[in-house]
Amino acid sequence: MAGGAQVSGSFLTLAEPAGYEEEIKKSRFVCYAARVDEVEETALFLESVKDPTATHNCWAYKIGQEYRFSDDGEPGGTAGQPILRAITGHGLDHVMVVVTRYYGGIKLGAGGLARAYGGVAAECLRRARKFEVVPRVRLQVEIPYVLSAKLYPLLVAAEARVLGESYGSEALVWEVEVPRPRLEELRRSLADASKGKARLQELE
Repeated sequence: MAGGAQVSGSFLTLAEPAGYEEEIKKSRFVCYAARVDEVEETALFLESVKDPTATHNCWAYKIGQEYRFSDDGEPGGTAGQPILRAITGHGLDHVMVVVTRYYGGIKLGAGGLARAYGGVAAECLRRARKFEVVPRVRLQVEIPYVLSAKLYPLLVAAEARVLGESYGSEALVWEVEVPRPRLEELRRSLADASKGKARLQELE
């Protein structure tokens, strides 16, 4: 099943691939999790970790508002959805989780399967290293030379990174990268401090 279109913004994701293994009533569950930023990456990740000799390779991913999951032959709703709930329950995005099951001869029942798949996925994600991704935007900032010493601290306050600078006849031109959530703050502070003389333009 799938959701809608992806949205951009800050999100919490995995800093590196993670793994976890647990035996539940003689069935072995092996979990793999990783960051994925494009739907195309999910198929590559699944191919890289799934075991064709295993009983089931169940999975789920979430990228923005796009999501999919698979029970891979397990009873409907007992594997893929619990894995997806583990992802959303940890507040994660741009993440795919694959849980491979090796059947051990004891049936778990629908409730037992859901608890096993969801629990193994949740424990894997709990142990994983995480970090927040904050989208950044590139800008060209044109500032009169006489104001550069006054305005540069405003760039620092907005967590901007200066990527380059050039020198015009009357103005200093900085190419900077700033966290998107700080963009409007920077725009206002530059306009106020320069009385409208600083120019700010977004770059592609």
